[in-house]
Amino acid sequence: MNLSLFALGIAVCAICLSFNTKEEVVKVATASVAVFTGFLAVCYAPWMIKLVVIVVPLLLDRINHWSADT
Repeated sequence: MNLSLFALGIAVCAICLSFNTKEEVVKVATASVAVFTGFLAVCYAPWMIKLVVIVVPLLLDRINHWSADT
């Protein structure tokens, strides 16, 4: 489980760097690292973490959809 959390942490940091940098080469490199380590995190994560990673964005999208309708 430590490997999956470590990879997920690296993916989150790479995504933050990708959004905050202005240089294209750095954006591509950090986005590539984020995708690769995110894939590793999902592969090595226990089922509960996989479920949370999949369900939370779906719930947030549904909540945003409900708030846009009102």
